[in-house]
Amino acid sequence: MRILLVEDDRDLGPLVADNLRRDGFAVDLAPSLADALALAEAGAFDAVVLDRRLPDGEGLSIVVPLHRLQPGLPILALTARDTTRDRIDGLNAGADDYMGKPFDHGELVARLRALLRRPRDMLAPVLTLGLLSFDGARMEASVAGAPLSLPRRERALLQVLLRNAGKVVQKYAALDALYGLDEAVEPNALEAVVSRLRRRLTEAGADVEIVTVRGVGYMMRGAT
Repeated sequence: MRILLVEDDRDLGPLVADNLRRDGFAVDLAPSLADALALAEAGAFDAVVLDRRLPDGEGLSIVVPLHRLQPGLPILALTARDTTRDRIDGLNAGADDYMGKPFDHGELVARLRALLRRPRDMLAPVLTLGLLSFDGARMEASVAGAPLSLPRRERALLQVLLRNAGKVVQKYAALDALYGLDEAVEPNALEAVVSRLRRRLTEAGADVEIVTVRGVGYMMRGAT
């Protein structure tokens, strides 16, 4: 899942981004409203974590433009001004949830996953193909009911491939799911992640295969 984090604090922004990455999210960090809108125009996101006090204006001012660019995009607003009036203003502006600062990282992750479980989100709660299952809310995979431990990027790749089972996922779409725009990506990084995921699925006895469509991307399908 790819998160747009809009936060200008030079210490808090990178810290929250790193913590979210450790929990399995791909994160793009935007320090201003202008940067956030530019990123939203350039690529799709699964959710937004939006600070209200930004150098170029009120964070809530971009809720409508974000929804215009990506209809139904879940938005969680953050602010140090955690009064009842502030929460009401945030929800009335179109934010889906609201958290005051300082906040507990575990609660932030739980709230994000709750937003991503809502029906309007494109992710099914549990994706399945043959014996393989992936719980998008918990970011957990299993084969025939047995847990399958996967590193963050392999989980993200598995999710996007299962979400599009039987269809070709283009390379740029797979890269978007695995990496934020500010992350350095080696030329063969995607191929390496695909190779490791293939091996883990085979070792776990999953009855699926990842097919390489040369020059285009990858497709997951039931093993033949």
